[in-house]
Parts: sequence; C-alpha cells; structure tokens
Amino acid sequence: MEAREFKKLYYSISEVSEVTGLKQYVLRYWETEFSQLKPTKNRAGNRTYRSSDIDLIMEIKSLLYERKFTIKGAKQYLKEPPKQQAVNKTISANKIIKISNKMDLDTLKDMRKGLGELIKIIEQFKD
Repeated sequence: MEAREFKKLYYSISEVSEVTGLKQYVLRYWETEFSQLKPTKNRAGNRTYRSSDIDLIMEIKSLLYERKFTIKGAKQYLKEPPKQQAVNKTISANKIIKISNKMDLDTLKDMRKGLGELIKIIEQFKD
C-alpha cells in the first residue's frame, strides 16, 4: 500500500518547527513581533497552527533570512498591501529620474501628447 501525505487542519509547534526549519523559541518570538501571526491554542494551551500560519511563517523567514530584511522592515512590508508597495516603488522611481537637457524635456512632452492622442482613439473604439 502506498503511503500518502495529507494536509492536516492543525499542526503543533513541533511539526511547524520541523517543516520550517526554525526553532520553537523563534516561532514563539515571532508571535510577539508580528501581529499577523496568531496561532490559536487548544484546551491544553498548546499552539495550533493552520496552513495559512505556516505560509506566513515561511514568508517571514524568507524576508528575514533570504532577503535580509530587519524585523522592523519585515513588519512594515507585511502591513503594507502589495499594490501600495508597487505605487511607492513607482513614485520612488519617478523621483530618481532627472531630465538632463531641453531636448529630453521636448521628447517627453511629445511622447505625452502622442499618448494622449492614442488614449482618445482607444476610447472612441470602446463604445
């Protein structure tokens, strides 16, 4: 008979520790630092993790160990929605661009005008 691994609804802290490769005290510490990580407790007071908790733990682990975020930076990253992060990156990129001469400025103005005309043409075909 073939042994199959199936997903459980709840995992103990020792199982999560084994799956994630993290020590149990690290998991308990992260609970105090990351408000999103709140495993429930059973009647005996033992932590019970869901698969969504494990996914969050793996994301935190990736942020801290692979991407080298600080705990404060990882907290901020997890609190800020991904769409907002993309907007902030775009704004940051816009701040970096520096127009070096009048020719660059004229080219950008022409592009803007052309894009405006293209948008008008597209809107005509929408209806």
